[in-house]
Amino acid sequence: MRNSKTLDLCLIALFTAVIAVVSQFNIPLPGGVPMTLQTFIIPVAGIVLGSRRGLTSTLIYVILGAIGIPVFTGLTGGLGKILGVTGGFIISFPFMALSSGLFDELGVRISGRQKGSRRNMSYYVSVLTGVLIGNLFNYGIGTLWYVAMTHNTLSAALASCVIPFIPTTLLKDILIVVLGPALKHTLYQARLINTASAA
Repeated sequence: MRNSKTLDLCLIALFTAVIAVVSQFNIPLPGGVPMTLQTFIIPVAGIVLGSRRGLTSTLIYVILGAIGIPVFTGLTGGLGKILGVTGGFIISFPFMALSSGLFDELGVRISGRQKGSRRNMSYYVSVLTGVLIGNLFNYGIGTLWYVAMTHNTLSAALASCVIPFIPTTLLKDILIVVLGPALKHTLYQARLINTASAA
């Protein structure tokens, strides 16, 4: 039991660090909201670690940034980042990890009652659903926060915060659904996690 808890803590800490590192890769876009890889690695954390550990890892990342440790994009941190125009996107990160983790777990349970190609299809559909719901949390909370902070119209906010990112979001979603379960399976085979993907 002690070894299991220690491994849990190590995995949570590892993914918190990975999120912080990956967050430094971004592409500035007009409107003030950069395209980052945070929305790629955070759902992956939920899939690989599971809903509880993925949520914990992402919450720790957000809290570390909020108290001033420079883990946010551009090696920044502090409460000002949370209260700034992109703060809503940061606040949504734990919901993204939770959603992808819960639907991964649901997919494992559903696919366990099926056989053949339907087994894999059910699993991947469930994972994709969780990732898409996570996107809704991210865009919904982030856009509404942006409107509140900038006093722009909703249509202007959508033009700045959502529409330019749709193609890259869809690409990232595909990569998440493919790579997340594959990484989870690899860690399961290495006995670092105790739940395999259904793929």
